[in-house]
Order: sequence, then structure tokens, then C-alpha cells
Amino acid sequence: MINNLIFLRFLLVITFCGQVSFAQGDKPYNILWITVEDMSPKLGCYGDKIANTPNIDRLATEGVRYTNAYATYGVCAPSRHTLITGMYPTSTGAMAMRTWKRTSALSDITDPELLNIPVYEATPPAGVKCFSEYFRAAGYYCTNNSKTDYQFKEPITAWDDSSENAHWRNRPSESKPFFSVFNSMTTHEGRIFKKYNPEVTEPNDIKVPPYYPDTKVIRQDIARHYDNIHAMDRWVGDLMAQLKDDGLLDNTIIFFFSDHGDGLPRAKRWVYDSGIQVPLIIRYPDGYKAGTVNNELVSFIDFAPTTMSVAGLIPPDYMEGNVFLGDKKEEPRDYIYAFRDRMDPAPETIRAVRDKRFKYVYNYRPELPYLGFIPYRDKAAIMQEILKLKKDGELKKDQWQFWAERKSLEELYDTQNDPFEIHNLASNPNYFQKLNELRNAHINFIEEYGDLGLIPESELIEILWPPHGKQPVTAAPKISISEKTIILSSETEGASIAYRFNQNDNWQLYSNPIKNDKNSSSIEAVAIRIGWEQSKIVKEEIH
Repeated sequence: MINNLIFLRFLLVITFCGQVSFAQGDKPYNILWITVEDMSPKLGCYGDKIANTPNIDRLATEGVRYTNAYATYGVCAPSRHTLITGMYPTSTGAMAMRTWKRTSALSDITDPELLNIPVYEATPPAGVKCFSEYFRAAGYYCTNNSKTDYQFKEPITAWDDSSENAHWRNRPSESKPFFSVFNSMTTHEGRIFKKYNPEVTEPNDIKVPPYYPDTKVIRQDIARHYDNIHAMDRWVGDLMAQLKDDGLLDNTIIFFFSDHGDGLPRAKRWVYDSGIQVPLIIRYPDGYKAGTVNNELVSFIDFAPTTMSVAGLIPPDYMEGNVFLGDKKEEPRDYIYAFRDRMDPAPETIRAVRDKRFKYVYNYRPELPYLGFIPYRDKAAIMQEILKLKKDGELKKDQWQFWAERKSLEELYDTQNDPFEIHNLASNPNYFQKLNELRNAHINFIEEYGDLGLIPESELIEILWPPHGKQPVTAAPKISISEKTIILSSETEGASIAYRFNQNDNWQLYSNPIKNDKNSSSIEAVAIRIGWEQSKIVKEEIH
């Protein structure tokens, strides 16, 4: 049944693509996502006086700057899962960082308990697709350059090209619309580990957040992060120049955003704004809304349905976010939801709800300290400095989230008066009404969407891959060849199918019966359901 609904939706996509949201005449908008790593809104256009970001600042003057945009997790893989599926990781088993492979930082670990952490792919319900498939079905050329990290192996149906060479310039025809993603690793946490002297940013000019000790080592690492942001800005300028040189600025909607907050301690992996608030700039063709600011709450869960909607495509019903742009725009959301689960070997379960001013945090593991054992994070000089000062008893009152051995069950922060989220108001009677409101929002979220993160991973894997936690295999496609058409199908509910006529050709997404290409001697096909093992490749001769 779901397979039929998905097929019907593909037909609706194609039907509506020629009728909605066209830029000029019958030519649809191109979509460009410019994504970066591990960066809060540390940009000149957001009022940061240290950031040297002229290209992104210019992009903001030509577009809409969002001040309340948030990732679902303060770390990449679960957040990228949200972006590509339009579903919360807690709905699909994509919570832990990571699920489908062990981090290289654990390569030397011999602790049997840590080695017992299961490895599995997040597995959404049948019929869930990488949303780029809907663009491909509607005739878009879709490229990803090149990070995926979706918490499942990237299906070959997701992109026309997903590689370091992927580019809109490689599309088969200049008239073909594109959806392209470019990702920069320049601002990633790991780029701060090299202990070089900052070249652009003066460490003494930095305003150190109160949750950090103010030391030379910490200023140096923050300055290196700013230097990386400046280098990333040049990359953004180069991409914009390419778009302009190709004559595409007037027919392309551009999204610029980071995959989560800063790649620094007490930011990355945490549910505080330092970990989940991201810059978001959207530039429309022809100067539409240029230089404006939008203060509505926006979550990563909204990006997939919104991107589809502005291109005139119909988001599937399983997507769990709101459309925040275009003719199909929905009412602004009241809350965004954030999560923290296992990070490498460190167990954790934290949930957060935020409105425009207040942040509520519920700690399901209050017996655990905030700082778990995360060997990759501990490579940073800033983290080594914090751990040393903790050991020596030199951390101060406002740095309690580093030295506390236990957590409060609930936390509440007034982000307007306490932007660094260090003064917990949960026990203050003056805020009990707000505490109860956000507590109920958390409860209502779980009632509506569920939360697989509340299930131990050893049990979760059996729920995702019943009955014994062994990864299912997608049923191989069946190929039916007639005089005029070729029809492909798979017995696996909700599976996507790719095909090619020649072994060296790129895989094409199957969404409608294929015209029988009698110039080819054979056709190959393969099926994949997200989270399952890909089927074997089948081949049929064409007569």
C-alpha cells in the first residue's frame, strides 16, 4: 500500500512541477544548499565583531537572515539524518553518534562494554526516502559534494552524483534544473586540533564565554576557530562567483547554514544554544526580501519539506516538520526540539524544548556528569585545558557544567537574560508556569512522535531489524519488459529502485515505467530500502 502511495506521490510531483513556483516562464528554480560544519552564528552579519566574513555578510544583504534556526542535535550525523529524511532521529533510530560505524577515536579501545555497543543503520518506516529522490523524480539533476553521514549507508538512488567532483555544471543539459549541496569541512572541530598560531584573529580581542576559563590556551583555540570561519567565507565567495559566472543567480534559491553549533566544548554535542543554534541565510532571485531579518523559530526538521515546497513539489505525509517558505507556508512553530544521546562511547539521554525565549532541558540520566568519555573531543587543546583545570579544582561557579558530577533532573533558562544558559531557573517559583508549559510540550512531543532514544540500543536494534537484530536484505527488483516499456518492482515495501542500460552508465532513479531502449542490449536494476542491505543487482536482456 505504501509503495503505491509513494508511486502516486511521484506522479503528483511531476504533475505539479510544471505549475508551481517557476522563476521565469517554464523554467523552475534551481536550489543550492551551501552547508558548513560546526559553527554557531559567528558571522559579521549576525553582529559578531571578531568574525571576518565579507562574502557571507554580502549574501545576507541579498537574502533573508534567520535569527532562530536550530539543529535537532548538537552533532552532525543525527542532524544530517534529519535534513535528508525530514524525520526526527528519535523516530527512526538515528539518535546515537554514530550508529552504522565506530568512530576512529575508538580504534584502540579494548573495554568489552564499549566494544559491545551495537553497530546498526537507522531504519525509518517503509517508504521513507532521501528527499533528494523526489527532486530526481521531478526531473532535477541532484548532486552532493560530498559529505553524507546520514546514519545509514547512502542509497545510490539519493543523488545523480555524490562525490568530491559533484557539481551542477556536470548536468547533462543547461536547461535541466538542479538541486546541489556543497559542504565545507573547513570549520570542523578537528581543524582546531592543530596548534598553529592564528593568522587572522587576535586571541586577546576575543570575548570568552563565562562557561570557559579565560586562559591563553582557550583563547588560542577560539581564535583558530575564527580563522577557519574566515577561510570558509572565501570558499562561499568562490561558490557564489561560480553561480554568477554561469548566469544562474537570477534563477537559484540559495540556502546557507551550518550542521550544528560551534565545534568547541560545551557547544558541540550539547543541547544548549551554543550547540544547536545555526546561522541560516536564504537568498532568493531578483532581490526578493533582500536584507530582511526573520525571527520565527525554524528547525532542521523543516528543511526538507520547505525545500520541496519552494520548488513546487509536494512533501510526503511522513515528514515531521513544517513548511516555512512559499505559498504552502504553515503557521510558525511555537517550539523547537533538541536531543542528545550516546556520543561515541559516552552514554547519555537529554531532551530539550525551546520557544523564542526559554529553554527547557530534561535529563533522563541525572546520575551522569555532563562530561562523558569522548576521546575525539579530548584531542582539542581547549578541552585538555578544561580537564586540567577541573582536576586542579580551578573551575569557577559559572563553569559548573564542566565540573558537576550529577545533573539536575530539569533545567530552565531565560535565553534573553542568560544567553549562555548557565543560571538554572527550574527551582525558581517565579518560573513554574513556564517550566510546566515546556515540560508539557516535551511530554506532548513524545506522545505524538515517540522516542526510540529511550530504548536501550541492544533492544532498539531488534526493533529496527526484527526479529533478531539482523539487517534485512532488500528484495531484488523484478524486471518486466514489453515492446514499449520496462516496469521495475520490488517485493520490499517502500523500496527505491535504480537502473542503468549500460554497465558504465550512472544509475538512474526509477519512478515511472521506462521507455524500452531497443538500442541497448540489457538493463540492470538494484533495489534499496533505507537501513536495509542493498539487493543484489539483477540483469535482463532486451530483445
